[in-house]
Amino acid sequence: MQETRVSILRQLPSVDALVQDCQPGNGTGTPPATLLLEAARGVLEGKRRQVLLATTPAELGAIDLRPEALRAEVTTWLREVMQPQFRPVINATGVILHTNLGRALLSRAAVENVARLASHYSNLEYDLERGQRGDRYVTVVGLLRRLTGAEEALVVNNNAAAVLLALQALAAGREVVVSRGELIEIGGSFRIPDIMRSSGALLHEVGTTNKTHLTDYRIAIGERTALLLKVHTSNYRIVGFTETVPREALVQLGNESQLPVMEDLGSGNLVDLAAYGLEQEPTVSEVVRAGVDVVTFSGDKLLGGPQAGILVGKRRHIEVLKRHPLNRALRIDKMTLAALEATLRHYLDPSAAVREIPTLHMITASVQEVNRRARRVLRQVKGAISGDWHVSVQDDVSEVGAGALPLTKIPTRVISVRSALKSATQIEHGFRRHDPPVLGRIQ
Repeated sequence: MQETRVSILRQLPSVDALVQDCQPGNGTGTPPATLLLEAARGVLEGKRRQVLLATTPAELGAIDLRPEALRAEVTTWLREVMQPQFRPVINATGVILHTNLGRALLSRAAVENVARLASHYSNLEYDLERGQRGDRYVTVVGLLRRLTGAEEALVVNNNAAAVLLALQALAAGREVVVSRGELIEIGGSFRIPDIMRSSGALLHEVGTTNKTHLTDYRIAIGERTALLLKVHTSNYRIVGFTETVPREALVQLGNESQLPVMEDLGSGNLVDLAAYGLEQEPTVSEVVRAGVDVVTFSGDKLLGGPQAGILVGKRRHIEVLKRHPLNRALRIDKMTLAALEATLRHYLDPSAAVREIPTLHMITASVQEVNRRARRVLRQVKGAISGDWHVSVQDDVSEVGAGALPLTKIPTRVISVRSALKSATQIEHGFRRHDPPVLGRIQ
């Protein structure tokens, strides 16, 4: 067997020979010379390892050293390196705001605004009227004030950053009073206690997991108290023997105690989704009208825009956040600003927002509309498959996702795919390997 091994190793071409065999015209396109050289070395080294690690004649015999096989491996190596790995997929999971798949889809107007401003110089921080340095946030702040009724607004790069900035600027070294039932964790191990610890604020828990009373907050207030915090439990619900303190009551207590009240809304929606038969969620404007001093929420969840952490509220508190050094480290770039501005402009006409913002359109789409789309896809699929496959349209439910509207199950239609020859796992694997990848669910 050792002689066979040596004989096979002698059949391996040199790196230069394989590079020459993979020149343009032999199926490898025109890759950079350095990458082609690296690919040839990698493929030959892989073959050499296969030969040396083979333990049986059958394993040695299975090693393919034909020129076309080596070229194919070089081509595959180059494709994997040169093809963008961050690419579009088809979300067929039934989860609209799928965190692993990028959450909210941007509207056409938002995409066009990003492309327009990313490819040109812009007045990002330049006041065209005065001919001097300007404020990058001025446009989105104006829109947020108009849409929420808040006195002032600020945008950072995500909602965790918004919470961190607010806690550090308003309560570092002092106590923040929060209900034990609102010490949430969301995806990626984002925990309110951890964020509070990172900010330098001191956590003062009150109440129990299922019940917290206004008196619990009142008793907790002392000389070291800096802030009363309310966290909207957007990704779960506690039901049964429960009690929470209404934000209006907490605001009144804050006013009496001369303490600011902050609420982390998480998803944060600008339109009343209950009007479309969905679960009741407080809108940002409702929370602002209740008198909450600082409200934080995400840009890429129910809002339907880019990833961003948005803070709105009383001017005196937001100005403190703007002046804090951490704000500079958390600021958003011109592409996020472009996408956010276009998204917010949709909300100037709420009915247009529901039509134009993909997330809102998908959440509020009627079963009839979804059924029409499903039937259209079904006809296309049936025209492209053999008799071994069975596809049909069935009733099911979708979820909003991203920790939003956790109790809402949206009636929908799904395309069921079964095969007499393949298992569900094999079908799922095949869909993932497709271009573009199709990501569904097994049930």
